[in-house]
Amino acid sequence: MNKTLELEHTYLELPSDLYSFLDESTYKHAELVRLNRELASELNVSPEYLTSDDGIRFLTGQTAHAPLFAQAYAGHQYGYFTMLGDGRAMVLGERVVGDRRYDLQLKGSGKTPYSRRGDGKATMESVLREYLISAAMHHLGVPTTRSLAVLKTGERVLREDIHDGAILVRVAQSHIRIGTFEYARGRGDLDLLRQLADYTIQRHVPALMEDNDKYLALFREVVRRQAELIAKWQSLGFVHGVMNTDNMLLSGETIDYGPCAFLDAYAPKTSFSSIDRNGRYAYFRQPFIASWNLSRLAGALVPLIHESETLAVQLLNKELELFATYYQTAYDRRMAYKIGIVEPSVTSRQLIEDLLELMEATNADFTNTFRHLTNGTTSALAFADSQAGRTWIKTWQHHLSTQTGHYDPTQLMRQHNPAIIPRNQLVDAVVKEAAKGDMKRFDALYDLLKTPYDHNRIYDMQYLEPLRPGESFVTYCGT
Repeated sequence: MNKTLELEHTYLELPSDLYSFLDESTYKHAELVRLNRELASELNVSPEYLTSDDGIRFLTGQTAHAPLFAQAYAGHQYGYFTMLGDGRAMVLGERVVGDRRYDLQLKGSGKTPYSRRGDGKATMESVLREYLISAAMHHLGVPTTRSLAVLKTGERVLREDIHDGAILVRVAQSHIRIGTFEYARGRGDLDLLRQLADYTIQRHVPALMEDNDKYLALFREVVRRQAELIAKWQSLGFVHGVMNTDNMLLSGETIDYGPCAFLDAYAPKTSFSSIDRNGRYAYFRQPFIASWNLSRLAGALVPLIHESETLAVQLLNKELELFATYYQTAYDRRMAYKIGIVEPSVTSRQLIEDLLELMEATNADFTNTFRHLTNGTTSALAFADSQAGRTWIKTWQHHLSTQTGHYDPTQLMRQHNPAIIPRNQLVDAVVKEAAKGDMKRFDALYDLLKTPYDHNRIYDMQYLEPLRPGESFVTYCGT
């Protein structure tokens, strides 16, 4: 295992319109708060190096030998277009391990040319929250950016109150966003757009470089990845909260854990973000918003598809229409697994539809409902005592008994129904404690979230209980 962290910088081979170089950081009193040793090993770098003084300087951007830069991009934020960029993040470079390439990015590292009126810094609470939830998403099997380390900068950051400043070291297959393509198209430079598209293909789907319609094929692949990702979100009751086009990666990974949360009671119109007053990014709208975002990517790609704009739009729309099919297929499959059915069918779809209606009518907790089905504790279901509930349980059990094939329905459910998720109110509590220096409950929750599908563990009820009736939960875009 390497004792240093050598990086490459292929993104800087693109035109400089797409990034801005940054000065070296000056965090002389930085401290390492948490290190994801599992991820360090996957990156083939020694945890001992990362915990050393040299490693901490590296992880805070205090390395003169590495070109530090912030990426430029645009985005539709709540439906409105704006030119943006990394306002509080810098890229250290790319780590290559075998045939995989990863960006290492510092979030909360200070001002950049794209910061506008912000200070470019991050609070310890927001950084710890992303560290925790990104790990949970990874272990739940959801494609996601990951967090390598949390560092205390030694500075104080002003928000509504005074907070400890912090940096998150984020790892992603790349930070190329739908908004990156919107930015390139907005510059009106066809060569810039073409170079970005070629780079993206080479980095994420190199086999497409030989395709005669490689840009259309790239769009098709991004559509497929986004459909699969959103189906996983929906199957877990995950609400992203801020699905702006600058928060949608072409790699198909989840990024930005500011206003995200998980459903407690199944209520499709749930929207947690304090600024999403019209519910644009509510749980039930996530598939539609993903498709809408992809239409913005399609618009950016038009000049690369065909010299005839009319024909280019037709070709892209044909691919975009496949999103609904890709999504529905992935969603049906994952939801069928959650009730122990290996092959989705008309019957399994109806069972799921009826189950969700029962859950909504009885304010049933999303995660716990599927946990009870998995463990056979149907008497604990919120709708167990109703006639409709008893009928559903009986119909479901009968359908399971008629299934053929060599598979165990219970095992299938155990693999797709988590016993534990990062409960919103608990995450808030442990993060606040950890930000003040008491990491005990934070670490305990982090360790539990590494094995979310362990149904054999006896959990303290604080990890399983949803909000009580009448309670509500709101998230904020933490900075």
